[in-house]
Amino acid sequence: MTTMTAAQLRTHTGGMDQAPDPEVPERPRPPRTYPAAYKLRILEEYEQLDKAGRGALLRREGLYTSLISEWRKQRDKGALAALQQRRGRPPVDPRDLKLARLERENARLRDQVARQAKVIEVQGELSALLGRLATSSDDPAGEDPAGSEPSSS
Repeated sequence: MTTMTAAQLRTHTGGMDQAPDPEVPERPRPPRTYPAAYKLRILEEYEQLDKAGRGALLRREGLYTSLISEWRKQRDKGALAALQQRRGRPPVDPRDLKLARLERENARLRDQVARQAKVIEVQGELSALLGRLATSSDDPAGEDPAGSEPSSS
């Protein structure tokens, strides 16, 4: 048996037209994720097929038997049913939104009325005090400005 050098091998085989691309992708592709509805559909289809059909299904979908057995476990635990429920906030009834808005507005108006009542109360007290001061300055009897009775000594 004779050994060939790399140069002899290239001339014998016609050489390499193009070198393989040495670039490595920056990031590997993340693992695939499957929606619950897809998992259930594939499980139903898989369980109805014979051995050859199952293999064809797995090749067509690019799946492995380990995924199928994992999905079966999830289905048996009820996890797939839980995954099928819609995520996020539940839909809101427009009446509930209107009720919440009216309750906020009601609370705001109650606060505003309470502040206005306090202002009116303070204004009434100020008016009464000014009225007493005005009568005491007009009265030459010698009442003190606070409007109290003159003391007898």
